[in-house]
Amino acid sequence: MINDRYDWPAIAHSLDEKGWAVLPALIDTAASDGIAALYGPSPAFRSHVVMARHGFGQGEYRYFAYPLPPQVAALRAALYPRLAPIANRWHDRMGFAERFPSDHAAFLDRCYGPGDYNCLHQDLYGDHVFPLQAAVLLSTPGEDFEGGEFILTEQRPRMQSRVSVVPLGKGDAVIFAVNARPRAGSRGDYRVTMRHGVSEIICGQRHMLGLIFHDAR
Repeated sequence: MINDRYDWPAIAHSLDEKGWAVLPALIDTAASDGIAALYGPSPAFRSHVVMARHGFGQGEYRYFAYPLPPQVAALRAALYPRLAPIANRWHDRMGFAERFPSDHAAFLDRCYGPGDYNCLHQDLYGDHVFPLQAAVLLSTPGEDFEGGEFILTEQRPRMQSRVSVVPLGKGDAVIFAVNARPRAGSRGDYRVTMRHGVSEIICGQRHMLGLIFHDAR
């Protein structure tokens, strides 16, 4: 089980300190290959975004239609209960009113139904935004592709932005802040803005599964 394999207090500490944390080997090689093989024109996807058309970068991504593939749905349902307490603590520290239920299905009831890269951005849409997101790398760095590092920036008030390059192997997941996160300062907590993106792919092909816990259908 996902919840038994990881040191969740350490993950929560990493999220508090850096705005991201890695879950090594969240899924195995066979599962990574199986999910990556789903990609392509198919009724399994509800929309197709070519990033260059919108100024997002180069490359493309697709949103799964409902019902989600069983493994994708299971990953969301398993991760959410561990992340909801962190999300609630962050909202409390930042003075946000919204709180999140412990069960993912209950939260969804609130929601509306080479050369590639992804510009720094935030996945904000719908009326109810969950402040944490996960992404699972489905390809092998150095074999399937070169470049394509997952990058996060933290914009701190009156300070230079901090950049993190997240080390990921095939099947690893990164959990990261979608938008703002709290940071402890000398006068109490304050908000810092997070953005994420992907550096240029030098060669090969890279697949990644994004797990967004809020819906905008």
